[in-house]
This record gives sequence, structure tokens and C-alpha cells, in this order.
Amino acid sequence: MRESKEQVQVTPGYANYVLGLLVLVYVFNFIDRQILSIMLEPIKQELQVSDTAMGFLSGFAFAVFYTFAGIPIARWADRGSRRTIIALGLGVWSAMTAASGLARSFTQLAIARVGVGIGEAAGSPPAHSLISDYFPPEKRATALSIYATGVYVGAMIAYLAGGYIVESFGWRVAFLVVGLPGLPLALLVRFTIRELPRGYSEAREAGAQPPVGLADVVGFLLGQRTFVLMTAAGAIQSLSGYGVLAWGPTFLIRVHGMAVTEIGVWLGVIIGIGGSIGALAGGRIADRLGHRDRRAYAYLCGTVCLLGVPLGVAFLLAGTKLASLAWFVPFYMLGAMYVGPMLSMCQGLVPLRMRATASAVLLFVLNLVGLGAGPTLVGWLNDALAPTYGSEAIRYSLLLVTLAGTVAGAIFLWSSRTLREDLARAEGA
Repeated sequence: MRESKEQVQVTPGYANYVLGLLVLVYVFNFIDRQILSIMLEPIKQELQVSDTAMGFLSGFAFAVFYTFAGIPIARWADRGSRRTIIALGLGVWSAMTAASGLARSFTQLAIARVGVGIGEAAGSPPAHSLISDYFPPEKRATALSIYATGVYVGAMIAYLAGGYIVESFGWRVAFLVVGLPGLPLALLVRFTIRELPRGYSEAREAGAQPPVGLADVVGFLLGQRTFVLMTAAGAIQSLSGYGVLAWGPTFLIRVHGMAVTEIGVWLGVIIGIGGSIGALAGGRIADRLGHRDRRAYAYLCGTVCLLGVPLGVAFLLAGTKLASLAWFVPFYMLGAMYVGPMLSMCQGLVPLRMRATASAVLLFVLNLVGLGAGPTLVGWLNDALAPTYGSEAIRYSLLLVTLAGTVAGAIFLWSSRTLREDLARAEGA
């Protein structure tokens, strides 16, 4: 039975508990997703496949089903119990991650990764919607940035633990070790998170509103020019970010001769700590500046994307591994700062009962372009450039996708022109 606003009393401590638990879920989400990147080289060698195939495995094999499953699951979340949907998704993707360790062929592994993608589609859209009900607009970018740190903590654990487990016990054991703990966590989500009324944090009521059809949601989103521009910018930035995240370890192996465990330690610490600091700073800065001018969310997103490009170029063109890693630190910190402000804009640009769906549409485009095309494009470029550049081909493949950040930054800045008007339109809908 759903509770009304009058019946619900949510303390700040409980709201923080819910946020912390959802962050933990997101950590497991990204461990299970990112663990594959540290295994690309050993899996390729054992299964005897090309870089293009491995790019497909880390990209489209996951992303296509993740993105296409996301919208119908989000429609369910906008009408049903978000905590139950998150718990079910967590159980599915954890089981399929563990099953990846049992695969005996490339096809079997690809099927397991498809299952991971379908399960993970039930993670972020309902979580974004829940967080928006637990935290009011003036704290929302910060809360969503805290949630976004799950990406970086999850990637850190994937690199640190994954690198050690892969070298010590093999990639199959690594999949089993990171997949199985998600099953008891799913029960904790289901039985300890309360399902709040939509609009609780804003003292707005969505219960009396009639169900909104998918065509109506898409029509509303297309009418929000800021949402369209923000989605385009985020997709282009994701192309760069996911390309580097998926192929960064292989770049360090081939170009700088680093060992898997060494890479796991370096990238784990940089991504986990640097990415979390960047994400938290982005949310805090956006919420502070947003009090004076709501366009600050778009300004911040655009600025950090543009500033990150020369740092990414320096990371890829550096002559030594230490210089490369040193440039990677500020590059990754800046690259994480846009996430929270972008997610906050997404939640604010739509009416209450469209929030999970809007998040799913945003993630649909971001992940299809970034998570799907990014690693696949880099893998294809590696094979295409290898006859000319040999092991250095990956350096130039990643350089091409990194330069896309300039386009993303420009579009984010462009979206600021209509942000205030579109936010007001959503609040009045």
C-alpha cells in the first residue's frame, strides 16, 4: 500500500541511508560492468578473437540491451515500486555476471553480458527518481553527484580487485567473485528502502495525475530544447569517456608495457578517488551557483568538458607511463564533474511522473552512443590503424574519441540559453 505525504515522515538520517544504499548498489553495478575492461587482453588471448570482437563485447553486446530494456523498465518504475525494480535488476545482473565466469566460448560470454545489460537497465532510472523524492531541488545535484560516485568507486574496485584476481586466479574466478555478493544486497534494498510518494521532496502531489503514455513523454522531452541539447552533449562526451575507460588499461599495456596488476592499482586509485572528488565537486558547485542562476548547471557541464580535452591529449601523447598517469588524474577529475549537474537538469526538466522515463531516455542515448559505440569504435580503429602504427595504433584511436569532448562542451554551453524557460515549463506541467 502506498503512503500519502501526510503519513510519511522521512528523517535526514534515513534519507542519507537510502542514498548510501543506492550508492552501494551503483558500486556493484559498475564493478560488474567495468570488470571486463581489465580482462580484455587475457580473454582475447584465451578465446582467440580480434580487437573488434572485444570492443563489441565491452560495448554493443552490453549497451544495446541495456539501453533498449531501460525505457520499458523506467515506464514501469514511473507507475510501480521503484525499490522492487531496483532489487530485481540487481539480482539479475549479479547472477549473469557470475555466469560470465562459466562461459566456454565467445558467444556464451556475449550472451551473459547481454543478461548483465538487461539487469543493469533496472538500476539508475528508478534510483534517480527515488533520490529526487528524498532530496529537494536545491540539494539534488549534490545528492545525484554522491550517487554518481558509485561509478568511480565501482571502477576502482573493478581495477584493484580485478587486476589482482585476474593475475592470481584467472578471469573466470574474477567474474564469480564480483557477481555473487550482489544477491544478498538485492534483498537489503527490497526490505529496507521505503517507496515515497512522487513529488515528496517538493511538496507536490503526483498521485492524482493520470498515467502518461510513452508517446506523450517523448513528445514532451522533444519539446524541451534544453533536454535535447543536453542529451546530445552527454552522448558525445560519453563516447570519449567510455572509450577511454574501456581501452585505457589496454593502452597502458601496449604502449607503456605495464602489467595488469600495476594498471589495476594506478587506475583504480585515480578513477576511484579522483573521479569521486570530481563528481562531488561538480554537484556542490552546481548547487551553490544554481541558487543565483539556474543556467550554472549547463555552464559547468560545458566548461569542464572543454577543459578536459587538452588534458586527455597530454595523457595519450605522454612519452612515459608516469607522465601519462600524471595527466590522467586531472583529466579524469574534470571528466566526472558534469555528471551530477546533468542528471539534476534531467530530473528538473520533466513533470513528476516522467522522471524515471526521462532518465532512461537520457541513459538510452548516452549509453547507446557512449557505452555502445565508444569501445566498439576504438576497437575498430585499433584494427584499422594497426598495419600503419602497430602497437601504437591504440594511442591514436583514443586520441580521436577524446577530441570529441570539444563538441560536447560547446553543446552544453548552448543548452544554457533555454534552461530557465524549460525548467519553468516542467514545473507548471
